[in-house]
Amino acid sequence: MLARIMSHAEKALSAATPKAASDALFDAFKPLGASYLQTRHYYRPSSVLTPETHFAAGGVITRVAPDAWPGSAAYNYICFDQNPLIAAIREGHTRYRFSDFAPHEDPAYRTYWDALGEAGISEALCATSYGANGAIASLHLGFDHADFDPREAMEIQLAGLMLTERLMAFRQPARPRETPLTPRERDCIALVADGKTDWEISVILSVSESTARFHVDNARRKLHAVNRAQAVAKLANLRLI
Repeated sequence: MLARIMSHAEKALSAATPKAASDALFDAFKPLGASYLQTRHYYRPSSVLTPETHFAAGGVITRVAPDAWPGSAAYNYICFDQNPLIAAIREGHTRYRFSDFAPHEDPAYRTYWDALGEAGISEALCATSYGANGAIASLHLGFDHADFDPREAMEIQLAGLMLTERLMAFRQPARPRETPLTPRERDCIALVADGKTDWEISVILSVSESTARFHVDNARRKLHAVNRAQAVAKLANLRLI
C-alpha cells in the first residue's frame, strides 16, 4: 500500500511551491475521477468557529473547479448556509469524507449534494494537518463518483495527508496576534461577549456546563482579568473577537 501511496504523492512532495504540489496531487488522481480540488494553508479563526469566520480565514492555495462555480449561489450555499464540515475542523479530524458529516441518504442534505453536483462533486475525500499556534493545511479532493473501496479511499487520504504535511513545511502564513488562550477558551470568551451564559455556551459547544465554566475561568486567569467583562475587553483589544 505504501508504494501505491508514494506513487500518487511523489510529484507533490518534490514540488517547489504549494500550488505546484497541490496541482501535482490533483493530476495524480484525475485518472481515478478527481473533479475538484481545494487546498488551504491558514490559521484557525480566533473567534467562534462558524462558516463565516472559517471562510474569512482565507489561505486558499489553489482551487480546481468550474470557472463559474466559486461565488455562485450553489457555492455560497455550501460555504455559508449549509456547511457541515465545520464540525470536522472543530473536532480535529485529519481525514474524512464529506458524506461523514452530510450523509447522502439524509434528506436534510439533498440540496447540499445538489449544490456540490454543480461542480461535478459526488463525494470528496479530505485531509487536514494541524500545526503550531492553530496553523491548518487542508485538502478537499472531489470526485465524480461516490463509491470507493475502503482501501482505495484510505490510500487517497494518506496521500492527501502527505500533501498537507508538505504544505505545512512551506513558509508559514502570516501569524495572527498571539494570545495565551486555547481555541476553545477563545470560543468561550467570544460567546461571553455575545451575552451567552455558561449553560448556553455548553449547548453551543456541546460540552457540559461545568466544562464551559472551566474554560471561561481559565481564559480569565490567563488574561489576568478580574472578571469576565475585563476578559472580553482584553481579548477585544487584541482584535481576537
